[in-house]
Amino acid sequence: MKKKTQLIHGGKPIDPLTGAVNVPIYQVSTYKQDGVGNFKGYEYSRTGNPTRHALEELIKDLEGGERGFAFGSGMAAITAIMMLFKTGDHVLMTDDVYGGTYRVMSKVLTRFGIESTFVDTSDLATIENEIKPNTKAIYIETPTNPLLKVTDIKGASDIAKKHSLLTIVDNTFSTPYWQNPIELGADIVLHSATKYLGGHSDVVAGLVVVNSKELGEELHFVQNSTGGVLGPQDSFLLIRGIKTLGVRMEEHEANTVELVRFLDEHPSVSKVYYPGLASHPQHELSKMQSRGFGGMVSFDVGSEENADKLLAKTKYFTLAESLGAVESLISVPARMTHASIPRERRLELGITDGLVRISVGLEDVEDLMEDIKQALAE
Repeated sequence: MKKKTQLIHGGKPIDPLTGAVNVPIYQVSTYKQDGVGNFKGYEYSRTGNPTRHALEELIKDLEGGERGFAFGSGMAAITAIMMLFKTGDHVLMTDDVYGGTYRVMSKVLTRFGIESTFVDTSDLATIENEIKPNTKAIYIETPTNPLLKVTDIKGASDIAKKHSLLTIVDNTFSTPYWQNPIELGADIVLHSATKYLGGHSDVVAGLVVVNSKELGEELHFVQNSTGGVLGPQDSFLLIRGIKTLGVRMEEHEANTVELVRFLDEHPSVSKVYYPGLASHPQHELSKMQSRGFGGMVSFDVGSEENADKLLAKTKYFTLAESLGAVESLISVPARMTHASIPRERRLELGITDGLVRISVGLEDVEDLMEDIKQALAE
């Protein structure tokens, strides 16, 4: 089954009870039992809900895994995954990682004795050198947010297997339409489904897929115990959004390629970060492990003042958190998505005060080009 077909026909697209072509919203908390422990597949909606289950089956199929899970947010998904570990365990993390991920690892999970080290996972030798006796997993975000660095998923997974570690991949930027980490050796893949999978700025959610029954049982135990599940309304919205993921991702990328070409030649832009550029350090790797380069681009305009001037002039790029929606969004990571990372650390990574990140939407590309052009004009 090809990807676009799978987006529509994967999982459980038809309601088995009524034949409805869209899985209904099962707005229910509990289910009648014919006897103690004798129920029709569902007993309580924290444990399982038919609408959520349909979504979980769909993402499982799209990522080629063993079992899928839907959480109330991307951060809830990441937190649940980290609850697979225990006090004294260590996780190697991509350095240029989403600010919320950095925050939960460095400020919250440390309270429970889960250690983490942030390293440049695009360098496989660095991964190997940073593994400790208590390391249990390698966590990769690729492409990264906001500098769009790319990690060799297969190479990192091979290292993980050599040391009996789990490989966890945040696949939010690429989505399963462009990239499938489990096929490359990953054990767990996660998404902030708020972004491209939902695609319409109307849902907050997180999705996880695991590659084994054992991991599935462990993660379901955590999910059911801690309760960070996605509700049926949002599950329904995500299923609907995923059906159009293929056509949206292709259009996002087509628009982005045009904008990147313009930005790369503009005198007011000192650097452009996009894996589709031949000058990107991991361009060839990205071509090998992904089917597309995506709709995210970051570029440096030199200073906070220049960034603010740009933000003030844009008409079609909405200043807002998040990404991956039909509308184009613009942000300054240093003061928005990555403000929780100390400034010294941000500068060390290359997240400067003049770095601007745009999520290219589905507007007419000529309008987007004209908007950026006039916003960059002196």
